[in-house]
Parts: sequence; structure tokens; C-alpha cells
Amino acid sequence: MAKAKKLPSGSWRCRASYTGPDGKRHYESFTAATKKEAEYMAAEFLMDLKQASDENKWTLGEAIEHYIELKRPVLSPTTIHAYELVRKEAFQDIMDTPIGRLTDTALQKAINREMDRTPKNKKTGTVSAKTVRNEYGLIASTLKKYLHGRTFNVDLPKQARKIRSLPLPQEIYAAISGTDIELPVLLAMWLSFTMSEIRGLTKSESIDGDYITIRSVMVTVGGIDQRKELAKELTRNRRHRMPEHIRKLVDEAEGDVLVPISSKTLLRRFKSCMKKAGIEGITFHDLRHVNASLMAMLRIPDKYAQERGGWKTDHIMKSVYTETFTEERQRVDDLIDGYFQNFL
Repeated sequence: MAKAKKLPSGSWRCRASYTGPDGKRHYESFTAATKKEAEYMAAEFLMDLKQASDENKWTLGEAIEHYIELKRPVLSPTTIHAYELVRKEAFQDIMDTPIGRLTDTALQKAINREMDRTPKNKKTGTVSAKTVRNEYGLIASTLKKYLHGRTFNVDLPKQARKIRSLPLPQEIYAAISGTDIELPVLLAMWLSFTMSEIRGLTKSESIDGDYITIRSVMVTVGGIDQRKELAKELTRNRRHRMPEHIRKLVDEAEGDVLVPISSKTLLRRFKSCMKKAGIEGITFHDLRHVNASLMAMLRIPDKYAQERGGWKTDHIMKSVYTETFTEERQRVDDLIDGYFQNFL
């Protein structure tokens, strides 16, 4: 790299020369108040250019691995685990391709092939459109991070909108009333708690008088349970008034952990109860959909529905900057609690 030269204005200029992808010689000038500063700026530019050049030689698989390690401290264990599964199972035909050689055409063909892949955990059927979009999301983020300035234009599969009818809360309650999963089902269907939120509830930390609060979640990563202090989104760390019926079930629970069974066991027992009641096509997570549909039927304002469910939506500005009136929120709780109390 050439030395900095003093300009008539008194400033110093240093020119950094490098060979571009086109094989031609290029120059970049850096001007500063001092000679040392100008030379430092030029040297830093060349170092960044060299790093970018080295990164371009990484295979897609190597780049994803670097990206995962970079994000490991700030992402949840479940997200990291999902990323690692993508690296291991998805888009395998281009994982050994240097990222600098990837093109729109190569990525589009890979997407088309991925749509025909049968997942390892299935005997038949192909990867869903949602899965392909999620998988490519990791690839897109990786390429954006390490291929500075390059963009790709591809078409992703569109997700088909599923239109279905959910069973009424009364039907679900009749199927689980008096069983050992009554509490977790009502926590999901009544208070709109997720599986990980329910399994993270404890008497010592989550129960405060007449209120129940999400303070931690229990997630399963690679078959191993892990407790996290915070939910995936800040809006999920919410507080609900505890209905009398749920309070009774909480008091009857043995031990500190309210739902001390594994997610696999809970799902199996829920599926069994639904099958016995002749209710088909509903998952445990669908209980949150039942709750959302109920709030819509009761004409709960979006503000309070989003707050109760902990949903992060396009209306996040309203949920962050519009304060909740305690009296109005209590009316919403009374309305929902009254609906359930009527058939309990």
C-alpha cells in the first residue's frame, strides 16, 4: 500500500490499490487530517476486502456454520437447534458450493428440488411450503451477512391458506374435564398460553395472589428440556388474572411445577382425549387458535386480544405505545371468564 501524501489543503490522502473480481486494478482513496489516520483507513479497507474475499470462498455449509456460531449468544436454543437441522438436512445439494459462485438460477433450482424432498421424519410426503420458506430464510440471512452488497432474486413457494372449523371450547372441555391434563388444556384454551409457557409455570415464581405470570419457559432441544428465563418475544412475558376454576386446579397440583410432564406425554394424552371424544384434526397448539377465535366471537378489541395472547403483529406500535386502562382490561377478563364459567 502506498504512503499517504499531503495535499495542498493540508489534509493527507492515501490510495489503496486492489484487484477486483474483473481482474482489473482498482483504487480507493482515503483522506484524513493526519498521515497516520489516512494510512490506517486504507489498511482497514484492504483488510476488510481480504476478509470478504476469504468469506466468498466458504461453502454455503461453512458460511451457515459461521453464521450460527455468530448468532448463538443472542438466539434461543430452539432457534439454534432449528438452524443446525437446516444445515444438516436441507438444501444438501448446494451446501458444498462456494457462496461466491451462487447465482439466482442455482438458488432457484435448489429451492425447486427442496420442495420435492421427503423429510427424514416422514415416510411419505414432501417438505411443506412453510418449511422451505423458513429454511431459505436462514440461507438468505447468511448470504446477506457474508456476501457484501450482493442480492438474489428467487421465487419461494406460496403457503396455502387452510380454512377449517375448530371445535367449540365446550366440546374440548367436555373431553378433558376431570383428566390429568385439564389444567394445561385450560391454560392454553382459556389464557392462551403456549406449551413451553405452560411447562415453565411454577407455584413459587409464577403465582402471585390472584395472578399468574409468565416468568420462564421450558423448551425441548434435541430431546433435552431447558428452562429459559424469557420467552421468545417480550410480548409473551405477560400477566393474567387467574380464573377461580384454574386457581382451584393450581392449588390441587402437587409439587412446585404446575405441569410436570414432558411435552411428548402431554401431546399424546391430549390426542387420546380428542380421539375418544370424536374430535379430529386439532393439535394442542390449536387451543391458542380456539382462544383467538373466541375473542373474535366475543368482539374483544384487538388491543386486548393481542395483549392476552402475547402476539407480536403489525400493530405492534399500538400495543407498545397505547396504554391499557386497568378498568377496561378487567372488563375484558370478566367477559372471557364469564363465557367459560357458564359451561363449567
